[in-house]
Amino acid sequence: MADDVLILIDQQKAMEHPVWGPRNNPQAEANIGRLLDAWRRRRAPIVHVKHDSTEPHSPFRPGQEGNDFLPATAPLAGEIVVAKTVHSALIGTGLAARLEQMGHSSLVVCGVLLANSVEATVRVAANMGFTVRLPADACWSCDKRDLTGRLWPAEDVHQLTLALLDGEYAQVTTTDAVLASL
Repeated sequence: MADDVLILIDQQKAMEHPVWGPRNNPQAEANIGRLLDAWRRRRAPIVHVKHDSTEPHSPFRPGQEGNDFLPATAPLAGEIVVAKTVHSALIGTGLAARLEQMGHSSLVVCGVLLANSVEATVRVAANMGFTVRLPADACWSCDKRDLTGRLWPAEDVHQLTLALLDGEYAQVTTTDAVLASL
């Protein structure tokens, strides 16, 4: 618990783009900020993961404003920044080896989108032997249409994704519970 690495996923201006549609968890950014402040006060390890999309029209593409970090959770000097081009922060980035070299095997993962890059990172981390805590209120989801055409509200997407991850890939928790454990 005290040696957990805080991993912030895709806290970039691209997440403000209207392409994502309706979302849930409007307090997610504030909770991410609370976690970040607590880690900084403890001088505990923090990893900021940014998505450098290779897709031509992606708001995450390098060189566009959407690729920039959100000011409220932007990395400070000395904090680790990892750029990814796929959904998981642990594929093609060297992050897993770096965490192992640092001697850290437990992670707190937060950010966006829960049913995308957060989920991919959590699943890969668990499969690699990392222990993961996932504060449900420090990530968010957006509406998603399934292959039958049904539109699933963001909160339903969020809750189902959490249920699929809890117990097998991560311990789903809350920001308050994570902070209380420090």
